[in-house]
Amino acid sequence: MLKIGWAMRSITPEQPVMLHGQMHVRVSQGVQDPVTVTALALESDGEAVVFVSCDLCNISENLLSETRARLKELQPACDVSRLVLHATHTHTSMVYDGNTDPPEGSGAMTPAACREMIAAQAAEAASAAWAARAPGAVARGFGHAVVGHNRRACYMDGSARMYGATDTPAFSHVEGYEDHSVHLLYLFDARRRLTGVVVNLASPSQETEAAMTISADFWHEVREEVGRSFGKGVFVLPQCAPAGDQSPHLLLLNKAEERMRLLRGLNSRQEIARRVTHAVADVYSVVKDSAETDLPLVHRVEEVELPGRVITKPDYDYAVAELETVLDQDPKISRAQSRLRRMIAEYEAGGVKPPCPVELHVIRLGDAAFATNPFELYLDYAMRIQGRSCADQTFLVQLANGVGGYLPSQKAVGKHYSGLAADNLVGPKGGQQLVDRTLETIEGLWS
Repeated sequence: MLKIGWAMRSITPEQPVMLHGQMHVRVSQGVQDPVTVTALALESDGEAVVFVSCDLCNISENLLSETRARLKELQPACDVSRLVLHATHTHTSMVYDGNTDPPEGSGAMTPAACREMIAAQAAEAASAAWAARAPGAVARGFGHAVVGHNRRACYMDGSARMYGATDTPAFSHVEGYEDHSVHLLYLFDARRRLTGVVVNLASPSQETEAAMTISADFWHEVREEVGRSFGKGVFVLPQCAPAGDQSPHLLLLNKAEERMRLLRGLNSRQEIARRVTHAVADVYSVVKDSAETDLPLVHRVEEVELPGRVITKPDYDYAVAELETVLDQDPKISRAQSRLRRMIAEYEAGGVKPPCPVELHVIRLGDAAFATNPFELYLDYAMRIQGRSCADQTFLVQLANGVGGYLPSQKAVGKHYSGLAADNLVGPKGGQQLVDRTLETIEGLWS
């Protein structure tokens, strides 16, 4: 018998914080909307998983270990290795790790203080969801909503650029695929009342990524819309599918898009919420009567070591030239400087990054599978997994249980931000190993 529990906690800071997600230091100037952690606990026949979706840019190993330690204190019987923390990748939540101090006189919380608060609230949410487990049912579904777009423009000379210009004769094409799929899991109580929904889509939540206020980005509007459609008590658990080369920003057709949005009287985040909520409601009307209570739940945790990214001489030359440009533009862009200096040092030390350990979670729930990774994973790798998975439906979750950086496909290697060695711990060789190991683990749950 499947048991289900839900909980949510606020991680909205009560004082200024440094905002995570840009190349420069930003100190928040108020709160636009709440940032939260939402927990979903599933248990059946001794197997369990606790998903905690966090309105954060990423999930560090420090945050994961601190949350697990706190959860163990709150729920000694809960196997904390079954905890999966994953980020929505909002660029307007707090910096909670690293050694960058807030600007003097800003009154901003330190990263360590932010991490302590987040870990406490994430553990509280996971504990409350675990304690709330009760018999229930699930129904899975599949729909579409246009949210993520490939964000890399390619040019006639073979170069590429993230958010590159497309209104120039040099523009050739957009680099890769876009996935508008929405994978949905509806959760019900014993009386078949909807309690929440898992919404899995291939886009980071960074529609208003450069803002100076705390915000969950478009997931806030999605939660509001789902609440209006299904009731305020219905939980939404966002999952960011592989989207390292995706974002909500269009490279093409911006004027036509803006006109339609203005005619509807919506801002860009509200328009995304409209599309996502329409998919949630449309699919719900089809699958709500197919909910099941007795279905297999199996959870496997694999420790995988992926080979580090190779740093080539062209990578090194690019970093040296780009560092000079960054210093000329703005000496305060500390993150841009540090990533380039790090790549230069790594090349001079041998040119190969160290192996990257990855905590891989694969869960079977009935005929569906969930598989996690810690990267901003390019969509090509997701397509390989989806194309070969033996599960009827495969929910892929990036930015989970660790910080892996961008993992680009071969066609993007060495071409601008996210394809550079400065932005990668792992390269295409390791990406394919991740694909193969994920598929092997999924297949093992069916065999």
